[in-house]
Amino acid sequence: MTQTTSDKVRQQARPDDRSKVALRILATTDVHGHILPFDYFTNTPDRPYGLARLATLIARARAEVEDGASVLFDNGDFLQGTPISDLTPHAGQAWQGAHPVLLAMNGLGYDAASLGNHEFNFGLDWLQKTLPEAGFPIVCANAALRSGPTPEDDETLCPPWHMLTRKLRDDSGNITTLRIGVLGLVPPQIMTWDHAHLTGRLTCRDMVEAARAWVPVIRAAGADLVIALAHTGIGEGPDRPMMENAAQALARVPGVDALVGGHSHRIYPDPDKDRPPHDRLNGMPFVKPGFRGSHLGVLDLTLTQEGDGNWKVTGHTSDVRAAADIPPDPDFCRALAPAHAQTLTLTEREIGRTSTPLHSYLALVRNDPATQLVNAAQRMGLTKALRGTEHEGLPVLSASAPFKTGGRGGPGYYTDVSAGPLRLRNITDLYPFPNTLCGLLVTGADLRDWLERAAICFRQITPGTPDQMLLDKTVPGHDFDVIDGLSYAIDLSQPARYDLAGTLVAPKARRIRDLCHDGAPVSDSARFIVATNSYRAYGGGPFRNLAATGLIHTSPRPVRDILSDYIAAQNQIMPQAHPVWRFAAMPDTRVVFDTSPTVREHPDDLAALQAEYLGTTPQGFARFGFWLCPKQSQPVDNSLSCESPI
Repeated sequence: MTQTTSDKVRQQARPDDRSKVALRILATTDVHGHILPFDYFTNTPDRPYGLARLATLIARARAEVEDGASVLFDNGDFLQGTPISDLTPHAGQAWQGAHPVLLAMNGLGYDAASLGNHEFNFGLDWLQKTLPEAGFPIVCANAALRSGPTPEDDETLCPPWHMLTRKLRDDSGNITTLRIGVLGLVPPQIMTWDHAHLTGRLTCRDMVEAARAWVPVIRAAGADLVIALAHTGIGEGPDRPMMENAAQALARVPGVDALVGGHSHRIYPDPDKDRPPHDRLNGMPFVKPGFRGSHLGVLDLTLTQEGDGNWKVTGHTSDVRAAADIPPDPDFCRALAPAHAQTLTLTEREIGRTSTPLHSYLALVRNDPATQLVNAAQRMGLTKALRGTEHEGLPVLSASAPFKTGGRGGPGYYTDVSAGPLRLRNITDLYPFPNTLCGLLVTGADLRDWLERAAICFRQITPGTPDQMLLDKTVPGHDFDVIDGLSYAIDLSQPARYDLAGTLVAPKARRIRDLCHDGAPVSDSARFIVATNSYRAYGGGPFRNLAATGLIHTSPRPVRDILSDYIAAQNQIMPQAHPVWRFAAMPDTRVVFDTSPTVREHPDDLAALQAEYLGTTPQGFARFGFWLCPKQSQPVDNSLSCESPI
C-alpha cells in the first residue's frame, strides 16, 4: 500500500517520533551592585550573597548540562545599589577601568540582559555612555528615545530584542539549531521615579502592549523560542494599563514561552510556601531569583518539535539555588580586586563624627534620629538655595523616610552606625540612593494627604485588643515619610486611607490627627516649602506627583552629598530625636513588631519605647511588644508569639 503525504505527516507528528531537546535558562535579577560578598556599608566581609557566590553556582549549573545547552541572563537593576557601583565608576573617583559590575558580568559570559528601573538613576547620558561597556546584548522593548505610532515604530533606547542560536543534541543524538528570541521589558514607572532625568528625553510604553507588538516580530524573524526578561513581579488585582507588576498579564501574551521576573525582590518558586501560584501564571515557565545575588534562577525547559517543524515547550521545572553557603569564585574575586580596593579607599574617608549611635531598628515605631539627620540636611540645603528668592521666608519643612528596615532584606537589612567616626560608607548607608534634592511649594491640605499616604505602613488596630501586629509587611519601610517641622498623631484605629498603589480605598478614614506647625493647627490653605528627594517629589511610591504643580527648586547634587556637607560642616554631631509624630493613645492595646535582634545592643532605646522582648521569629527577626498607652503593666498574650506565621 502506498503511503500518502498526509500519512507521513501524521507519522512524523506521533509523540514517540518527535524530536526533543533540553535547554537550561540561568537567571539573575536585582543584583544591585552586590558583586562581591562584602558589605561596604558596615565594612563586613563574607556576606551570604553576591555575584561572586553565584559565579560558583553558575559554573556548576552549566557543567550539569551539555556544552551550549544553557543560557545566562540578567533581568535588570544591576548598575546601582552599593558603593562599588554607585561611587567607584563615577566621575571624580579616579577609577580608570570599566564599570565594575559590567566587568564582573562580562567575565561570567552573560548571553543577554534587560534594563531595570534603577539603571536610570544616574541619568540618561551616563547610562548611554556606560552600557556599551557590556560585552553582551542589553535589550529593552518599551523605553524609547522617540515614540512612533506603534511600538514597532519606536526608536528604542536599546534594541528591543536579540536572537541567540544554540546547537543542541536531541534525544536521538542528532544536532539541531535552536533560535532563541530574548525580549526585554522595564516598568513604565521609570518616568515617575526618574522623572527629573527622563522627562522630555524618553518615553515608556506599557510592558504588555510592547510584548504583544514585538513577540510576533521575533517569531517572524525565525525564533523557535521566545523568552521575556521582564523586570516585573506578580501584581494583585485585574490587568490594567501601565502595570508595575505585570507578570500575570505577560504570561498570557501569545508566543511567550518562558518568563524571567524580578523587581519585587521576592523569590519564585518560594521554598517557604507550600503552594506557589502556578495557576496565576497560566502554567508559564517562570522564575524570580530574589535580589542582591541571593539566588540563581534555574529554568529547565523540554522542547518538542511538532510535525510542522515548530518547537513547543512540553515540560519545565523551575528552581532557585541559594548563594548563602556557596564559596565565592576565587578567579572572579581576583578580577574585581582593583575595583574593590579603590572602593575601600573611597568609603573609608572620614566625613565627621557622631557622639551617639545611629540605627534604623526602631525607625518605624518611634521618632528616629537617623531619619531626622537626613531631614535636617535636606532642610539646610534647601533653605540656603531659597535665599534671595520669592519663596524666602516661607516655612521650610523636610520629608524623608528610613531606607533599611528589614522586610524582604531580612533581619540584617538595617542601618547601624556606631558612635565615633562617620565615614563615607556610613553616609551611603544612611542614604543609599542617588536621589537629588527638590523643593516643593505645598498647602496644608497637601501635607495631610502626604502623611496619610505615609501612614499606610501600619495595620489597622482594634482598641482594647492586645498583641496585634503593627506593621503591614506588604508596605516597604521607605514609604514611611516623616515630615520634620510639623507635629502630628497617627490614629491606628482608622483604616489606611490609601493602598500601596496610592488609590483612595477608605474615603472617610483619617489617620492623621492634631497636625500642627509651631504649636498652631495647620489649615488646609496654609503654604509651606518641603525639602524632599526627586523620587518622592515626582510621585514615587503611593504618593502624589506634587512636582507637577509645586516644584520650585531642583538640585543636580545627590542628597547624600548634601548630607555629607551637613555633617562635615559640624564635624561633631549629637543626634537626638525630637518630637515630630506619635501614635494616638489606645488604652489596653499592645502592638507587636519585628526588627533585628541586634537592637538589643541598644537597651536605652528599647526602654524609652517600653518595648518587651517576645522572642525570635523563624525568619530570624526579634519580636517586641509595646503599649499604645504607655506606662501600663499588662499580661502578655502569646497568641502572636514569635512562632506565629504572621
